[in-house]
Amino acid sequence: MGIHIIKMPDIGEGIAEVELVAWHVKVGDMVAEDQILADVMTDKATVEIPSSVAGKVLALGGSVGQVMAVGSAVIHIEVAGEGNQRVASAAAARSPTPTSTSTPVAAPLVTPAPAPVTAPVAAPVVAAPAKAVAATASSAAAPAALVRAPGDKPIASPAVRRQAWDLGVELQFVPGSGTAGRITHEDLQAYVARAAQGQSAGVADQRYARRLDEQTVPVIGLRRKIAQKMQEAKRRIPHFTYVEEVDMTELEALRVRLNAQYANERVRLTVLPFLVRAMVLAVRSHPEVNARYDDEAAVVTRSGAVHLGIATQTEGGLMVPVIRHAETLDLWACATEITRLAEAARTNKASRDELTGSTLTLTSLGALGGIVSTPVINHPEVAIVGVNRMVERPMVRGGVVVVRQMMNLSSSFDHRVVDGMNAAEFVQKIRGYLECPATLFVE
Repeated sequence: MGIHIIKMPDIGEGIAEVELVAWHVKVGDMVAEDQILADVMTDKATVEIPSSVAGKVLALGGSVGQVMAVGSAVIHIEVAGEGNQRVASAAAARSPTPTSTSTPVAAPLVTPAPAPVTAPVAAPVVAAPAKAVAATASSAAAPAALVRAPGDKPIASPAVRRQAWDLGVELQFVPGSGTAGRITHEDLQAYVARAAQGQSAGVADQRYARRLDEQTVPVIGLRRKIAQKMQEAKRRIPHFTYVEEVDMTELEALRVRLNAQYANERVRLTVLPFLVRAMVLAVRSHPEVNARYDDEAAVVTRSGAVHLGIATQTEGGLMVPVIRHAETLDLWACATEITRLAEAARTNKASRDELTGSTLTLTSLGALGGIVSTPVINHPEVAIVGVNRMVERPMVRGGVVVVRQMMNLSSSFDHRVVDGMNAAEFVQKIRGYLECPATLFVE
């Protein structure tokens, strides 16, 4: 038998390190050739690492959330034959000692043997020791909700009373196992454990029970990339936000009619394809918003092509797939591309090319869009258009109050390169196209 080491591949584009975001195998697993071993992330693109051999997993080269250098050891696999590492190093692979901080091997993923369960004494009870006190609670039947007569004072030491106060527990309802019914720390811990499992009927209303639990959530993978991207955008870009309301009544009537007419022939239209088309047309007279700003070189690059980013919420966080050359697409082609890219992003199948290179971004929370928002610019772009919720509102038209479908556009601009007047004119241009939808098809 031999040891085969699979190393972090060269992802390309000069990338020197990637973040390990998921393991699909563990030590001791048997893997087949071409089986996916792990996922790594660069920028916002996730890349799968397959196995080039079949064998048994001996050691993992890193833990989830760790940044690993290209060329570092990803995994050690025991294979038939010599492998690519001499057998003499097999012992080291089985009990690895990391030689550098960048590629720890196996140690973080070894599960220690469980320690004997002992009831903690005097320490405040939090979520972690609930499992330990459950063993004590299970040895005796749950007591009645009220174990002493009304007005009887519970007997407990000052330390127990302080612990009960910290936990928000009324000692009146805690049964005592000590002399003369004295309440001990163990009694209090067992009572809290039963209450956490829904077995206690003594606490008057659990909706108002004090909570002391905490949850630590590591910021890794896509969430880390989002945090870095947002921090970079807010640190570098002086945002200017402009909000305008748009009467969507005519466009909504057109959208409903088109969907009814082509229900069995074409993809269903949402509001987004109309917005994309309006933005494409508005960019023609305001090219300064369809640009990328290199603030290190102090150069703004205006793009003739509209590579429109569509902010998309996924289980892992916000991603921005890109509609390439949106200026070439009609409504139905645009709708099809939006659906395809959103699905690719949500299933983690979007390629790096589909997630980079946007020149302008559109963001929408749909029915949850609220009244106003302050969208963060997708650095190094200089503008982002945000769509708020569409609602029916009474509006005055020709001196008469009528019900209209109204929607706000909340858009942010990089004030270093886009003046407030230009930003307002760009949004007003979009508004004009949306309020008179026929103009979307004549230019």
